[in-house]
Amino acid sequence: MSPAVVTVVALPALAALAAAFTGTVRVQLGILIGAATGHLLCTAVLWRDGSGPGAGGLIGLDALGLLVLSLVSLLFLAASIYSVPYLRDGTHDAAAAPQRFVPCLLAFLAAMSLVTVSRNLALLWAAVEATTLASAPLIYFYRRPGSLEATWKYLLICSVGIALALLGTFFLGAASTTAAGDAPGLGIDDMLAVAPRLDHRWLHAAFVLVLVGYGTKMGLAPLHTWLPDAHSQAPSPVSALLSGALLNCALLGILRFYEICVASGDAVFAQRLLLTLGFASLLVGAGLLLGQRDYKRLLAYSSVENMGVIAIGLGLAGPATYGALLHVINHSLGKAALFLLSGNVLRAYGSTVAADVRDVRRRLPASAALLAAAAFAIGGSPPFGPFVSELIIFLGAMRSSTPWLGVVFVLLLGVAFVGIAGTLFPMLQGGPACEPRGRERWLTLVSPAVLVLAVLALGIYVPGGVDVLLRHAAGLLEQ
Repeated sequence: MSPAVVTVVALPALAALAAAFTGTVRVQLGILIGAATGHLLCTAVLWRDGSGPGAGGLIGLDALGLLVLSLVSLLFLAASIYSVPYLRDGTHDAAAAPQRFVPCLLAFLAAMSLVTVSRNLALLWAAVEATTLASAPLIYFYRRPGSLEATWKYLLICSVGIALALLGTFFLGAASTTAAGDAPGLGIDDMLAVAPRLDHRWLHAAFVLVLVGYGTKMGLAPLHTWLPDAHSQAPSPVSALLSGALLNCALLGILRFYEICVASGDAVFAQRLLLTLGFASLLVGAGLLLGQRDYKRLLAYSSVENMGVIAIGLGLAGPATYGALLHVINHSLGKAALFLLSGNVLRAYGSTVAADVRDVRRRLPASAALLAAAAFAIGGSPPFGPFVSELIIFLGAMRSSTPWLGVVFVLLLGVAFVGIAGTLFPMLQGGPACEPRGRERWLTLVSPAVLVLAVLALGIYVPGGVDVLLRHAAGLLEQ
């Protein structure tokens, strides 16, 4: 096992401790950028050296873990760069506590990294719970009544979900105990080895509980109710990480159990559940996008919709699995860019109400251009990446035994695009409803510009290394 696997968890954890004992925000920002850069370099080493399961150990890395880890690392560096002018220039509210921001953000990175390298289902559960505890203070950063409500809602709902996921983990342990005289423990590799002999009743119950439990954290409807409040109240770089990185960690928790279902011969059972919750999320998310007045909540509901798209791709199986994993990348890049750009708009206009924001293309020309491009991207328009991944999923549905699902899929995607365009595009034009309060800073444009260019590039060409990783990851989820 590569030392970099340990480093991606240890580095941000140690950096969080160092930042916690540093009272100067400028020094904390230096620690943040250094740790984010080092984390990305360690992740690059894992790409170079290859990855593999941990041979029965607690930690290791396979293609699925490397995919999520890479997105977490890339988006964290982008959010860290964006956070520099935010904290350094004091653009946050007076009631905020900027000294706590960097330590919590680094602890959040350590917890998400641990999720990606966990090769034991109990450790995976603990890591997902740690992401909740580390990110809750970040949601409460502004210390407003709305932030407090969103934080408590996040903690309570996700705690219920994580409790169900723990119960599902216990049920899987019971399924393995029933299958063999000697229980293999909760190691993922051990579970995959005995999967054909698992008790199907216990396994089915375990997957249902885990899908509901981790699905709560992933934002699948009707378990998504914490998501719009948390995403809309958190600082923009935190919202970008919540939507672009954290949701993928919860998805990874579901995929670990889905792997076991596939290995045991219960793939069809799991796929039907994924399809059901996927279409429910796509329907609810698309419906709530229509007429949305708050543009940050709009982006949160778009995450619900896109999590549904991913679940549908997984449920359809076959080539659509590749499309679902590609959509994980596309959504993460596009949505993180949108949340960072929404921070520029919020800083300039002082309101998240879409009706209060007009003429962004003249007041914030660079942000407006990037915002329009990211909106087209997340709406699934060509030539951006989400169009390709959604097209692969659509073709998978049309070639299945239920092609009418493809028709419903496209119709709901159309509704979602209308909802996004109906809120965001009027903000770019028209007369100003209020005077903006600031100007664009180049550091707030670098990260979203890179992310938008990346999602555009994925719509034109999927690099060979990314394609190989996606195929390996999809292969883990196939019978």
